[in-house]
Amino acid sequence: MKIKLKLFANLRQYLPGAPIGEAVEIDVPEQYTLGELAAQLKLPPDEVKICFVNGIICELEKILIEGDEVGIFPPIGGG
Repeated sequence: MKIKLKLFANLRQYLPGAPIGEAVEIDVPEQYTLGELAAQLKLPPDEVKICFVNGIICELEKILIEGDEVGIFPPIGGG
């Protein structure tokens, strides 16, 4: 099934060639979770802070469905 994925900040390096600020369409298996997606992309677990599915914050146990739009953010610091 196809989903749209957008990685933010330093996580973009795990989608080489993805245009900055653009979502990419990828294929994932049925009943795939956000956590399985993060593992497939080899995202370091301590670098996955906030995940959105269709604009709603979700836990890594969230099961994805066809057409979902996923955004993954790393921890953000600032002062």
